[in-house]
Amino acid sequence: MPIPLLDPDVAERIASLGHLEPMRKRGLSAVRTGLESMPLPGGLPEMVDISARTIPGPHGDIPLRIYRPAFDQNAPVLVHLHGGGLVMGSNASFEPLARNLAGVTGATVVGVDYRLAPEYAPPVQFDESYAATAWVADHAVELGIDATRLAVVGDSAGGALAASVALAARDRGGPDILCQVLLYPGLDRDMGAASMVAMPDAPMLERDDIFFMHETADADAGEPQDPYRLPAYAADLSGLPQAIVVTGECDPIRDWGERYAQRLRDARVQTTLTRYPGVLHGFLMRAESARARLAIAETGLLLRAKFTHPLPF
Repeated sequence: MPIPLLDPDVAERIASLGHLEPMRKRGLSAVRTGLESMPLPGGLPEMVDISARTIPGPHGDIPLRIYRPAFDQNAPVLVHLHGGGLVMGSNASFEPLARNLAGVTGATVVGVDYRLAPEYAPPVQFDESYAATAWVADHAVELGIDATRLAVVGDSAGGALAASVALAARDRGGPDILCQVLLYPGLDRDMGAASMVAMPDAPMLERDDIFFMHETADADAGEPQDPYRLPAYAADLSGLPQAIVVTGECDPIRDWGERYAQRLRDARVQTTLTRYPGVLHGFLMRAESARARLAIAETGLLLRAKFTHPLPF
């Protein structure tokens, strides 16, 4: 079954890339190098300050990158957990998404450079994501942010980390999270989901690419068994922060995010789900298509509304 019709600018970009070998054939080192070597796209929002710092964490120091779109000592804050299947990606390669989110929301964005698998087996990535989120909340005055308006945002594997942090914050009594933003999140392992079966050869994320990343991440950790590694395993989603869930029509893991969004709604969690037609997995990472720019703008406006009218969950 062919994938749905791509947006024209998405199709043009895919055609310009030519044939791309599967991740397994290229190898993890080459995939990582290719991701980290991509130049920043033009037109990113200007920041008044971009700074780096490290904080103590459960497995050693955690590097952060802080993006400030304005000098505001009481700004809302987004803790950004980047994508990459837990095995690739960094604050540097995901800077376009962090800056775009800062620009459209007016929030300070704190990117978390959690350690990658397989060098550091799960649940290290969750441990560091949760620790960094708690640290941001605890150091609100120092950072010049408003901890009562803290959201966690993640794309792909980072979306699963954001959902896991929200679950743990509920279970552990903090930190308080106003909103969880899950961008085409990798919340599940159901390779029989309808979207997965329908699009095994989707550009940018083939079925075997997903298997390869799972096998690599799980090499020394085994299959995930708990919801902090795989939020789809959570039996109870009640009492979680309100959610914004974004999916792409042409993404094989689309159903994972949409099913989780429905479960959140069933648990009476205020949830906004938007499926963007004609776009692929990862479409917000660089936001180079018209539909991606629209999605960034709409997601940012939703967050602005939630920051302006904060409600406890």
